[in-house]
Amino acid sequence: MPQPHADNRRLYRLIADQLMQMIGSGEYPPGARLPAERDLATQLSVSRPSVREALIALEVEGMVEVRGGAGVFVSQRRRSAPVDPLAPVPGPFDLIKARWIVESESASLAATHATPEQLGGMKRALDDMRSAPSHNEQSLEADQRFHLFIAEASANSALVMLTRQLWDARRGPLYLQLESHFSGKEIWRQAMDEHAEILHAITSRDGRAARNAMRKHMKNAELRFASSWRPEETQ
Repeated sequence: MPQPHADNRRLYRLIADQLMQMIGSGEYPPGARLPAERDLATQLSVSRPSVREALIALEVEGMVEVRGGAGVFVSQRRRSAPVDPLAPVPGPFDLIKARWIVESESASLAATHATPEQLGGMKRALDDMRSAPSHNEQSLEADQRFHLFIAEASANSALVMLTRQLWDARRGPLYLQLESHFSGKEIWRQAMDEHAEILHAITSRDGRAARNAMRKHMKNAELRFASSWRPEETQ
């Protein structure tokens, strides 16, 4: 694999492009099952999260099909998708790590600066999230509102700008496609509990607890995305 610093493309894109070359050469013909993530990571000398991001990118582009509990297969019918290989968006794991940094500090500051109106906005957003059984467009919009209220309550316009940019990427096809493999009622319930913990800490004016609650939420999101693919029958 080329080293990340020697190419303008992000690592997951480099991996995706190499896998595309293997598919195009006939090494993995239509319908063939790709090697397991662990084997691909060893073969390409990269991390498993980077391989997973690459596979999701190829799924978004119609090159492969991810079948939970069965594996990843080369698509029988490929559709073309516009991709700018030199300027791909950050991968989901990079986004989560960036949000861990930015949003945890926003939460800590919000515990000091949040107005009653902003606290009310967070509560209404959480109530809207709770009214949804799982991930959907409405619950995602409420989720974004919740986090943006926290950023605005930090009283730091730069943190608001960064949070908006991170959420623009979080609502992109790469992140949403990966999330679709790790969603469901139980996972959504866990996320609601994590959001409630964040809100409680901010409402209690406990900056340290708010920071830790946001970090916990981001870390749990990362762990959920790194877990095994869900069985086919649960999708």
